[in-house]
Amino acid sequence: MNTPQTQRLQRLRNDRMLAGVASGLAQYIGVDPVITRLVFVVLGLVNGMGVLFYILLWLLMPNEDADPTTNNLHTAIGEMRVIMERFLSAVRDVFQR
Repeated sequence: MNTPQTQRLQRLRNDRMLAGVASGLAQYIGVDPVITRLVFVVLGLVNGMGVLFYILLWLLMPNEDADPTTNNLHTAIGEMRVIMERFLSAVRDVFQR
C-alpha cells in the first residue's frame, strides 16, 4: 500500500523572489505564488504586518534542501545578512555616481 508523502512547509529555492517564503507557502496551501506575494505586499502596505510575517516565516521555515539536523535560524540569518549587504552595496553605488 502506498502512503502519501507528507507535505512540509518549506522555502523553495527554484521559485524565489527574495527568500522563497511566498512560493513555499503557496505550494503548501495549493495556490499560485503570485497570490501569496500579493497578500504579503498588501499586508505590508496596509499595516506593516506583511513584512513582519515574511521575516518571521523566513526565520522559521527551512529551505527545501535543508539538513534536518542543522539550525535553520543561523542559515536564515546568514542569508539575510548576504541580501542586506548586496542591497546596501547597490544603494551606495547609486549615491556615489
